Amino acid sequence: MKRNFRLAAMAGLLGAALTLFGASPAFSAGYVSSESVAQYNGADRTQKLVDGAKQENKLTVYSSLPPADFDPIVKAFEQKYGVHVTVWRSSASGILQRAISEGRAGRYEADVFETNGPQLEAMYREKLLQPINSPVLKLLIPAAIQDSNAWTATRLNVFTVAYNTNLIKKADLPTSYKDLLDPRWKGKLGVEGQDSLPWFAETVHNLGGQPGIALFKQIVAKNGVSVRRGHTLVANLVASGDVPMAFGVYNYKVQSMKEAGAPIDWFSIGPAITQPNGVGVAHMLRHPNAAVLFYDFLLTDGQAMYAAHDMAVTNTTVKRKLPDVSMQIISNKDIIDNQAKNQALFNSVFSGT
Repeated sequence: MKRNFRLAAMAGLLGAALTLFGASPAFSAGYVSSESVAQYNGADRTQKLVDGAKQENKLTVYSSLPPADFDPIVKAFEQKYGVHVTVWRSSASGILQRAISEGRAGRYEADVFETNGPQLEAMYREKLLQPINSPVLKLLIPAAIQDSNAWTATRLNVFTVAYNTNLIKKADLPTSYKDLLDPRWKGKLGVEGQDSLPWFAETVHNLGGQPGIALFKQIVAKNGVSVRRGHTLVANLVASGDVPMAFGVYNYKVQSMKEAGAPIDWFSIGPAITQPNGVGVAHMLRHPNAAVLFYDFLLTDGQAMYAAHDMAVTNTTVKRKLPDVSMQIISNKDIIDNQAKNQALFNSVFSGT
């Protein structure tokens, strides 16, 4: 037990040596620092990553993306490089909790995190992430570079309002949140309650703070708002008509269902609140070469695959399906700084707690 603890503690100091010369059997179950691999920028960078990744032959990714959206990207990476990828899935909050718990216990099971921006910001503050020096960075939109590139936005999640096109006519859509005080919306409204806190906080701010809070409380009191957790679940409930209209839903999920023939569409009341989400490489891990190679892959080959699932991507060389609305990109730093306050506010408005 003491020996394992000493090995974990020494990992940061020995990381560079282990990475360059290969881990000896004595250290085969230990962790190494990804810094030397992540910061290398020689002309042979890609070839070194490929060779190292093939030798490691494994990669562990923690992801909050649904299998339908992420599995094709993982399979493409495996086919291209022959590296086996294990994906552990949870909500963005679940990934953050596990990452922090493992990190504080000296366990670093994830090589890569692919999840929401606020959670990656929190991991950065816990010193769990490693900045990457990659040539692909110059191809990205400015908003993609986060926290001195301790993590990088692969996609933009655009919060919108989803509605059932069989039950609500486009001509009847509200143009302001005040319109939702109309009795016609009674029993028809819902909100995504798992990851939509950034949307709510920014929307309330846009509505003037306290006046915005008061307005949402009026909407809840007069017409009711059903709180459901999970963007896929909420989109399915809208398409089925169980929740005819819902706030804080990712537009890409709705767009994909719409293109598949479901009676669902989306719109925005005011600017669409937009959150950079993305990828971070663990500072301490088992497979540094595979991790950095996968990071590069998500920002190059993977971008077209994200876009094929109607996501707004960050690589400017990839044809992007950006929503035809004004987008307001939010600060993940602000979201984390005000997390407790905003969560309490959300609960007080939508749950009466």
